[in-house]
Parts: sequence; C-alpha cells; structure tokens
Amino acid sequence: MSHVSTSLIPPQEPPPAPPRPFTAGRFFGNVFMGVWLALTIGIFLMLVEGWDPEKFTRYGPNYLSGLGVTLTLVGLSVVLGAVLSLPLAFARMSKNPVFSWFSYGYVYFFRGTPLLTQLFLIYYGLGSFSAELKAWGLWWFFRDAWNCALLTFTLNTAAYQAEILRGAIESVPRGQHEGAAALGLPKKIAFFKVILPQALIVALRPYGNEIILMIKGSAIVAIITVFDLMGETRRAFSRTFDYQAYLWAALLYLIIVELLRNVWAWLEARLIRHLKR
Repeated sequence: MSHVSTSLIPPQEPPPAPPRPFTAGRFFGNVFMGVWLALTIGIFLMLVEGWDPEKFTRYGPNYLSGLGVTLTLVGLSVVLGAVLSLPLAFARMSKNPVFSWFSYGYVYFFRGTPLLTQLFLIYYGLGSFSAELKAWGLWWFFRDAWNCALLTFTLNTAAYQAEILRGAIESVPRGQHEGAAALGLPKKIAFFKVILPQALIVALRPYGNEIILMIKGSAIVAIITVFDLMGETRRAFSRTFDYQAYLWAALLYLIIVELLRNVWAWLEARLIRHLKR
C-alpha cells in the first residue's frame, strides 16, 4: 500500500502586483492634482492672512439670514414642485392627447429655457401688467420679489420632477403591475402601494441632483433684490470691496451641497438595503 501524505502546503503570500506603467495620463493627472492642491493651499493662506474679525462679526449674521432665506426658498419650491409634478407626470403618460400635449409643452418650455429668463418673465414681464393684476386682486403677490422667485422655482422644478417621476414609474417592470392585478388589488391601491414606492427608489438619486441644482441656481434671485445668501454677499461686497465675501459664500454653498449629498447617500443606502446581496 502506498503511503499518502496528509500534510498540507502552508499558505503562501499572493504574488506581487505588477508595477503600473507611468503613462501620459498618470503624468497629467498628477500635474493637475498638484496644481489643484497648490491653489487650495494658496486660497487658504490668503483667507488666513486677510482674516478680519470685525467684518466677520458685522456681516456674519447677515450671511446666516441669507442662508435661511435660500434654504426656505428652495425647500418650499421643491415641496410645491413635487405636488405639482404628480399630475404633470400623469398627464404626460395619459392617452388623452389634450393632457399629454399640454404637459409636454409645459415641460418642454421650463426645461428648455434658462431659469433666469423665466424669473425675468414672471418678475418684470408680469410686472408690466400691474393694472390688470390690481384689477384681479393679484398684485399683492406679484409685487413681491420673493413671491415671484418662489413661483418661478416651483414651476421650474415641477417640470424636472415630473420627468424624473414619469421615467421612474415607467421603469417599474410590467410584471409588478400584473402581479398586483393577479392579487386582485384595485389599480389605485396597486399604484400607491406597489408601483409608486418602487418608482421613488429609482427616482431618489435624480431628486437629490435636482435639489442640489436648485440650491446652486437659487443665487440668481439676488438680481431681483431678494436678500438670500448671494444677495447678502453682494451687499457685503458693495460695502467692503473685499473679494473674500464671495469666497465665504462659495464655502457656505459647498457645505450645504456636501451635507445634502451625504444625507442623500445615507438615505439611498437605507432604502435599498433590502436589494443588496
């Protein structure tokens, strides 16, 4: 009988990874990162060197007030736009040509024209019809720049959210509709209990991107005398002529966007945890 060895080969270290070639892409990437790092350090040193506690004490509360206006304006417009986007999405998917074409025209206009143009059309354009608006009892709303900004942002984001929602609903597999019908669920209950929750998960990341774009785009309301974060920044700069006023505003916008991005990433991971294997 032959002797069978029962000893096992001890574990071995994995072979070393082959060296990565130093390509032109890596070279220019390192140069770009070096320049970006040098600029970041330079800006930081300029901020430290030019720090003026008196200006910070004087204009800091104004920045916080403007930040509150920005967050309130964006928050209200996103919520109201979400409410308006639901019937718009249904109209886009409707087989009724009147509803479908009206929704298509609405979405086409507000997605195809600049937000600044829409703001001017509502604030300056409707302002030229002040006599008619007074006769209809609507002038109290349109004479206020904040109200015009809120209306513009709501109409604009509703168009984007309607397309996001429509695409998400249509991405739900047909089998989900058939399964709900096989269980005897009415169409209304099947939509709100089966289809819409799945569609919202698909639409979660595009919704986050839309909110971030709205936060950054909200800076244009400073042009029509709304003292949001950018409006307070312009007022501080007009009195100090210190370029750091805009750097601090950029830093606040960056902090808001980064916080929202992380919160949205956590929310997405929380809602799709059942899909991970």
